[in-house]
Amino acid sequence: MSIPASLSTGLALPAIVSPMFLASGPDLVAAVCQAGLIGTFPALNQRTSEDYAAWLDDIRARLDRAPGTSAAFGVNLIVNKRNARLAADLEVTVRHKVPLVITSMGAVRDVVDAVHAYGGVVFHDVVNARHAEKAIEAGVDGIIAVCAGAGGHSGAQSPFALVPEIRAMFSGTIVLAGAISTGSQIAAARMIGADLAYMGTRFLATEEAMIEAAYKQMILRAKARDILYTPAISGVNANFLVPSIRDNGLDPDALAGKTPADLGQDVKAWRTVWSAGQGVGSVNDILPAVELCQRLIREYEAAFEPLRRRA
Repeated sequence: MSIPASLSTGLALPAIVSPMFLASGPDLVAAVCQAGLIGTFPALNQRTSEDYAAWLDDIRARLDRAPGTSAAFGVNLIVNKRNARLAADLEVTVRHKVPLVITSMGAVRDVVDAVHAYGGVVFHDVVNARHAEKAIEAGVDGIIAVCAGAGGHSGAQSPFALVPEIRAMFSGTIVLAGAISTGSQIAAARMIGADLAYMGTRFLATEEAMIEAAYKQMILRAKARDILYTPAISGVNANFLVPSIRDNGLDPDALAGKTPADLGQDVKAWRTVWSAGQGVGSVNDILPAVELCQRLIREYEAAFEPLRRRA
């Protein structure tokens, strides 16, 4: 088990706040980094590569002004042919020497080499062991095991199955994603072999998340039963909020076999149909990100004593 030294500096909690499409921006990233968690955002949350570069400048400036030592930050790059901005965004990433790059939908050696050339670290999203093998071949430093219950594009495997399979073939960093909402669950992720936890849904319910208030309120009301795992909305298996599906005039029970083209032009994944993970049942309030991070740190530290007693 290991965390790269460049990501350990300023880290108060072994957790990454995941790059959430349309939700993560400089306010959220800077806040969580100052609180001791790794903050990230998707490059595609900005409309152009130039605007993406401006966000990087903004985040750097905020962290440079912050007292103490902040945790590292990172960006998510979509690595496939459909992302016409990949080359330009990678050039911006290299120029700004982004500490952590999270790649999705393709593990490519050229991207990994470009990040390694300036001393950066690359983690890659996977949903099964076969994808992990490809990421290892591409030379990544870490693998994010996106397990059952994760928000957004998600796998279907239990972490108790996927994390050990990855560890058996990989000595680098393993990050666990899937329904992690509390500090004690971060501790549990460490206990089953992950180095870091990956948290998204819990941070949608923060003041800094760039989503509308109705979305945040829906998360507060939702339970695990209100999450539907389906490829119909985005074309790839992902978890979506059932009330949001209904708000778009769709029947959640009638989506089997359908594709995004069948749903109409007004139905758009992430924008009109909102995503969340199965951990929504543990989300009960909307907080400033710093306060949430402080709570998670306290919960994490408190989690080990009862475990010792039970042991």
